[in-house]
Amino acid sequence: MNQTQKKTEYILRKTGQMLLVLFLLSVIVFTLARLCPGDPLRAYYGDGLDRMNEQQKELARDKLGLNDSFPVQYARWAGELVHGDLGISYKYKRPVTEVIGNVWRNTLTLGGLSFLLTFLLAIWLGRLCALRENTWTDRILCRLGVVSGSIPAFFLALLLILLFAVNLRIFPTGGAYSLGHAEDLADRLWHLVLPVTVMVLGHLWYYAYMIRNKLLEETRKDYVMLCKAQGIPRGRILRHYCFRNILPSLLVIMAIAVPHILGGTYVVEMVFAYPGLGTLSFESALYKDYNMLMALCMLTGAVVLVCNLLAQIISEFIDPRMQYETIEEVSA
Repeated sequence: MNQTQKKTEYILRKTGQMLLVLFLLSVIVFTLARLCPGDPLRAYYGDGLDRMNEQQKELARDKLGLNDSFPVQYARWAGELVHGDLGISYKYKRPVTEVIGNVWRNTLTLGGLSFLLTFLLAIWLGRLCALRENTWTDRILCRLGVVSGSIPAFFLALLLILLFAVNLRIFPTGGAYSLGHAEDLADRLWHLVLPVTVMVLGHLWYYAYMIRNKLLEETRKDYVMLCKAQGIPRGRILRHYCFRNILPSLLVIMAIAVPHILGGTYVVEMVFAYPGLGTLSFESALYKDYNMLMALCMLTGAVVLVCNLLAQIISEFIDPRMQYETIEEVSA
């Protein structure tokens, strides 16, 4: 078996594992949604349900497919899910895909910007602390990082709103844009300042500390001692040799960060009343909009699994020491 075949087999095997996990996730999500308290008819018709007689209620249940057996309901939902049909939102009375399509860009903007800034700053801080190991700079930054990372995101968000939005009136208290300024990019960015700040402060030092420790672990290796003996400056060693060697580990760390930052985004959206998937999830749970909740759970799970799969494959392509050990065992 040549290298190309091994790569293809490895990718297919990982993809198959991901699809299996998605299938199990769909079964769990659908089961929990059906076991949750509350009447789907109440969620769909609201107070209008009180004006319906038993015959009308039965017809409504048939319309929503609630009278079918559990396996039939799951098979129908899963079949529609595969074809991109996520059902009708009980709260909005519109297709779930249409409702999600109106807000997912806001979450992507907030989460993506927070992710980018978090790791740009984490790499810079990690290298700075590794370069100045055990100095006052390293110790102070470590302690400040521990303090900032220990503050819950919702509490930090409320503090920033109280200080910068209520008292100083510099930034808006929430929302994605001001009334009538939906197309104003500057206004949208202004509304992102506080949410992004909370996201970055909540995750920055955790990943900066991991990068710092990875770099310091790399500086203990023999090739670094050889570079020092040749007179190469420590900063250049960290930039050109150590950082390149920890890149596969950094990609794994970034993959792990996806669910952390995505979950943090959902919390921050609710505090700032930011119209994204997090706010939509909260409203769906509040109104028992189970079709919407199932779709959001599957979407979130798929994003996390795909990011982890891509990061694992990329890291093993970069680092030959990690490549295809499982494939070799299977082939043997």
